[in-house]
Amino acid sequence: MSTFDASAICPPRLAGILAVWRRNFLVWRKLALPSILGNLADPMIYMFGLGYGLGGLLPQVGGVSYIAFLAAGTICSSTMNAATFEALYSAFSRMHVQKTWEAIMNAPVSLDEIVGGEILWAATKSLLSGCAILVVAALLGLTHSFLALWLVPLVFLVGLAFSALGMIVTLLARSYDFFMYYFTLVVTPMMLVSGVFFPMSQLPPLVQTLSHLLPLSHGVELARPLMLGRVPEDILLHLFALILCALAGYLASLRLARKRLLD
Repeated sequence: MSTFDASAICPPRLAGILAVWRRNFLVWRKLALPSILGNLADPMIYMFGLGYGLGGLLPQVGGVSYIAFLAAGTICSSTMNAATFEALYSAFSRMHVQKTWEAIMNAPVSLDEIVGGEILWAATKSLLSGCAILVVAALLGLTHSFLALWLVPLVFLVGLAFSALGMIVTLLARSYDFFMYYFTLVVTPMMLVSGVFFPMSQLPPLVQTLSHLLPLSHGVELARPLMLGRVPEDILLHLFALILCALAGYLASLRLARKRLLD
């Protein structure tokens, strides 16, 4: 029987969500530098290895060098990966292995607030990862105007969407092994068909249609024009899709958390 009290179901308060966020931040800051460097390594290898290595063999893509094309996709994919990893492995450890959630429930913090705080914290970590790559891209001269600053709130929104989706998987998982299915069947294919490495126009028509439904595609469609100094098309559509994804993921996570921890 769960040790969580069913009375913990109540409307989430911002103060409670921020308290959970702050608790995770205080723990993380002890290892902040290794964490940031670890999140940077993989996307930077992709950007430099493919951008300069493969890019040297390719003509311009979309009217720009391949590394300039790749930079925006790398920012979004790095944000996705950082948010997903935190919402899966770290949140699962706190919930299932370390029983941190159970301990927090002894304070006046509801289960809904714990879930909200975990999602917000995962999005914050992904913001650091995405912004770090944005700074590197700016130093390399891959940004073309101050419109690139709009990537900061965009990265946070992308992080929220994938943090919420990752929390769903965490609440369904029974062990760490379960997460490999999500990375292999969802995260990696999404990176390949969402315009990160090549234009979606190169895909078969059916795959293009499906790709436009993916949250990463909406992030890339907004990020790439901003990196190149242009105003994106269909801004409201892309923002609505990301917000809807984040909200739906959060609500689904609340339902799953109550079912798993309170029933």
